[in-house]
Amino acid sequence: MGDLLLVRHGETEWSRSGQHTSWSDISLTENGREQARRLGPLLASYRIGAVFVSPMKRARETAELAGLTETQIDPDLCEWDYGGYEGLTTHEIHGSRPDWFLFSDGVVPGPDGHPGESPEEIGARADRMLAKVDAALADCEGNVALVAHSHFLRVLTARRLGLPPSGGALFQIATGALCRLSTEHGRHVVAAWNVRPQS
Repeated sequence: MGDLLLVRHGETEWSRSGQHTSWSDISLTENGREQARRLGPLLASYRIGAVFVSPMKRARETAELAGLTETQIDPDLCEWDYGGYEGLTTHEIHGSRPDWFLFSDGVVPGPDGHPGESPEEIGARADRMLAKVDAALADCEGNVALVAHSHFLRVLTARRLGLPPSGGALFQIATGALCRLSTEHGRHVVAAWNVRPQS
């Protein structure tokens, strides 16, 4: 069975400023586009049998610039719905909730259509995505790649390793980075993390 390759989209204005970005469909910065392009040769070194991409512009553009083709858009790869914290930085949130921590506390409700997600809800969505990954790995030759967002991929990693959703706090992912989850002696392991090719 192949490995699971995780790609976080390239830099956006909001990722640079630390603003929580879920449903806001923000484009990559020029630096973010360059980060995506630099991933191309690295991804080309893997045999990739299936690619799933978040529907958000920043993820789709990253996949395209990195040379990933024949992608499947999957809404389960959207970022954690930040509800009422959309667009806010952690520093701003701490102004009213000094002890707030996303991975254990979740978010407050936002506008219509964006009620926010609890850690348990995002964990369930990650499990659903992992079931699709396993089906794809069983059906294709090679590895499966996901192009998505920081907090969602962190929770997905935790769930892959048998940790609760809050375990995602342990796995920081930089913009334009590649991570690889593999197996060793039948157990899921981290094989490479936060790989960012240099220009």
